[in-house]
Amino acid sequence: QVQLVESGGGLVQAGGSLRLSCAASGSIFSINTMGWYRQAPGKQRELVTVMTRSGNTNYVDSVKGRFTISRDNTKNTWYLQMNSLKPEDTAVYYCNAVVRPTYNNYWGQGTQVTVST
Repeated sequence: QVQLVESGGGLVQAGGSLRLSCAASGSIFSINTMGWYRQAPGKQRELVTVMTRSGNTNYVDSVKGRFTISRDNTKNTWYLQMNSLKPEDTAVYYCNAVVRPTYNNYWGQGTQVTVST
């Protein structure tokens, strides 16, 4: 079994920054992909960013230039650096991983990010 534990959410003023962390543990040979999703109240969950094992990244258009995903493979940990935050970034953020050798999909528990006007 694999567990993803995320942290770093909170309340921040518009224009501010926040850094989320996600640490994976358990039966992991390696992580194939890692990423972040978010779900705002009354809206569908959306993919924010994803990183492949090779380091290739993709971002949803609304966060390009503001958010950055990074990783520390030695710790099976990845991060989401969020800069120039906007009220529309307010959501519950979930980290996600596809793990080898099973290629099962795992989720963190979610962390609330609230951006005030």
